[in-house]
Amino acid sequence: MHDFLANLLGAKVADNLTQVGLNLLLALLVLLIGIWLSARLANLVQRALQRASVDITLIGFLRKVVYGLLIAVLVVIALNMAGVSTAPLVAALGAAGLAIGLALQGSLSNLAWGVLLVIFRPFRVGDYVTAGGIDGTVESINLMHTLLLLPDGREAIVPNGKIGSDAILNYNRRGTRRFDFTVRIGFKDDIGAAMAEIRHLFEQDERILKDPAPGVWTSELGESSVDLIVRAWTRSGDFWAAKTDLLRAIKDHFDKVGISIPLPQRQLTVVEGKLPDAAAKHS
Repeated sequence: MHDFLANLLGAKVADNLTQVGLNLLLALLVLLIGIWLSARLANLVQRALQRASVDITLIGFLRKVVYGLLIAVLVVIALNMAGVSTAPLVAALGAAGLAIGLALQGSLSNLAWGVLLVIFRPFRVGDYVTAGGIDGTVESINLMHTLLLLPDGREAIVPNGKIGSDAILNYNRRGTRRFDFTVRIGFKDDIGAAMAEIRHLFEQDERILKDPAPGVWTSELGESSVDLIVRAWTRSGDFWAAKTDLLRAIKDHFDKVGISIPLPQRQLTVVEGKLPDAAAKHS
């Protein structure tokens, strides 16, 4: 009887070990095949994104994300097939993901906005923009930050989360820009003649576009001058040069034709007379 029980138990142990071995072998086989398939699927996603002309930085990031998710799912399936309980592992991974997410909240925000900037492209490399409250030319766009070259030669590394949470001004997107400034003339000067001179200067500068048409208008009667507002459109690359050259040309031309550009003035009127009796006593 004792030998029979021993043989029976030995047979059950052998069967269990055989089953465990088969499960491990099957799990290993699934894991190996799954890794191969995951790499192929990730490459397939990469090629699809390349055909869709997605930014190369975003393509590499999305491929790694897809591959990592597939491997994580594959490991859980393989462990389950091997007879290992995956519930504690899934719970641990969830808790770890939550902890990491809270610890890297700012970095994840930058990453999320980096992906959105690459997808929606509110600006491109070479554009002059105001992003995150900083003015500069875009040098590079990464998933975590954007590099801006400031007009004075300094570099600014702006987190993408700051850019995404603020207004973005793109000065090159449309290809043209409008400048406007105020020119003051004296009250005794001929307003029509001054406006005609400025229109003549518009025609002499080829950088000033004819469509939309430039213009000059009377904007205000100030305390010591008549204010004219000047508006004109140029190509984005000609903006500053055309504006400053026109300002100088107006000053030089007004000097030649005798149109004054007055300085702010105050008129003081002195009235002579006797002081009242009470004021005279105090004086």
